[in-house]
Amino acid sequence: MKRTPANAGFTLVEILVVIAILSLLAGVVMVNVLPSLGLGNQAAAKTQIANFASALNTYRIAHGRFPTEEQGLDALVRAPTLSPVPKNYPAGGYLSAGEVPLDPWGRAYIYLVPGRQNEPFEVLSYGADGMEGGSGEDADLSSSRP
Repeated sequence: MKRTPANAGFTLVEILVVIAILSLLAGVVMVNVLPSLGLGNQAAAKTQIANFASALNTYRIAHGRFPTEEQGLDALVRAPTLSPVPKNYPAGGYLSAGEVPLDPWGRAYIYLVPGRQNEPFEVLSYGADGMEGGSGEDADLSSSRP
């Protein structure tokens, strides 16, 4: 049957077949891509924790000690006002961002002095669930366990 301008276009069956194929492809992509999103957040958190550890070590070299737990990670971006106040604090601080970033799940990193395994400090994130413990995407990430 030859189509004329009056009856040109797609039939309902053709449109439904295309929608079914696109839905199937979208499902395959979602199943394969979504699990990888959590791994990206974990990698970002590990990188940020390593940056904190580096900045904390630089702070210690410059001032002879790590910031106290009360001073927290904010001591890396602005001069602490709580004792012990460091002398000669650099104008730009120790983090290039100018602010302490949140973890990839939107929560503040936890700074402990000393760390839970008697290390001088520990920076950690409780992962996607925000609670201690867990596995996979919910696993805790710590400067003690790279």
